[in-house]
Amino acid sequence: MDEAPDFGGIDPVREAMALREAETLRAKGQRVWCVPFARNVSGINIRGNAHTWWGKAKDGFDQSHRPVVGAVMSFRATSSMPLGHVAVVSQVISEDRILIDHANWHRDQVSQDMAVIDVSGKGDWSAVRVETNPDAFGSVYPVNGFILPPKERVADQG
Repeated sequence: MDEAPDFGGIDPVREAMALREAETLRAKGQRVWCVPFARNVSGINIRGNAHTWWGKAKDGFDQSHRPVVGAVMSFRATSSMPLGHVAVVSQVISEDRILIDHANWHRDQVSQDMAVIDVSGKGDWSAVRVETNPDAFGSVYPVNGFILPPKERVADQG
């Protein structure tokens, strides 16, 4: 696996803002989407549907095939998830298990510290299973990799 730097975790101010925004949208009867939630929490300012993030990130963000707290996990589009999906790594538990924060995995809800396991044959996080309910993991989903947070955020934390 490629070496990825330590980004110091999720910024609690950004996370609180993202949670407030999601609650405000729900209160107004509006959709809560994964893209704005991931952008708000991570500080990775990419626009467009989730399935476009990996390609767009190549122009301004470092990418990895190793999870790092604060990075955005980019799910590939599938027939059941045609717009793709993005989630923010909240904790690295082991080489094959992480926790993520994301929105709209369950319709219009924010899910925090949801477990994800790497089920790829090579240990490269190209295929994962996401916890759908406590200790229950759903289908296998293809993953592009992890988009690392902006470098200036790291400098601000140091």
